[in-house]
Amino acid sequence: MLSPEELERYSRQLLMSEWSGAAQEKLRSARAVVVGAGALGSPVAVYLAGAGVGAIDLIDGDVVELSNLHRQPLYADADVGGSKVQTAAKRLRALNPATNVQARETMLEAHNARDLVGGADIVLDCTDSFESRYAVNDACCAEGVDLVEAGVVAFEGVVMTIRPGTSACYRCAFPAAPPAEAGRSCREAGVLGAMAGVVGSIQALEALKVLSGAGEPLFDHILQIDGSDMSQTVVSTDRRAGCEACGALVAAPSSS
Repeated sequence: MLSPEELERYSRQLLMSEWSGAAQEKLRSARAVVVGAGALGSPVAVYLAGAGVGAIDLIDGDVVELSNLHRQPLYADADVGGSKVQTAAKRLRALNPATNVQARETMLEAHNARDLVGGADIVLDCTDSFESRYAVNDACCAEGVDLVEAGVVAFEGVVMTIRPGTSACYRCAFPAAPPAEAGRSCREAGVLGAMAGVVGSIQALEALKVLSGAGEPLFDHILQIDGSDMSQTVVSTDRRAGCEACGALVAAPSSS
């Protein structure tokens, strides 16, 4: 049962015909892992905590830089030089004291990925390199954890939701990373803060749908957004036979 405080705090989403007290209770009992507390991780973490996700692990080993502030609204000028996850955790606890926020001051890499994501109900990959995306994807497939992948650069954004053993994983859709010279990142190509906010909000929305059972997540689809003209393209994907990450998996149980 939801407490009177919860009924008031979450009243606007509880008014939705697609939502319910049972959906809210699913969020309260869920554990989300947010990998990367930057341009995507900032809006993702805010909306997960605000919606009532019971536990959030923030994973990032970076410190706040002045160049982060235009697109990472969890931080302020006074935070420059401080730990991202420690600062973010403090802000999120202030937003919703009922959310158990754990600051994991480390970088997720292949050797520690399974330990960091194991036992989660959902993982949100908010990193900005193909190497880290493959590491997160492979760990989630190995642990049977649902995953929402996203990326943003310049005016462009992509979002993909994955259920290991059931839908296409990141390696199914992108078997190999592009050549280094073809890759683009925010550091090379730039990004508008508002564009990161749009993509991060969609990423959080996908996670809330998966956790609550409301709506239809982007399983077997990749959403591509061009913020310059607001065009959107949805590309269908399928599991790839022989995929080294998920090819041998049987259908994973629903976390919703």
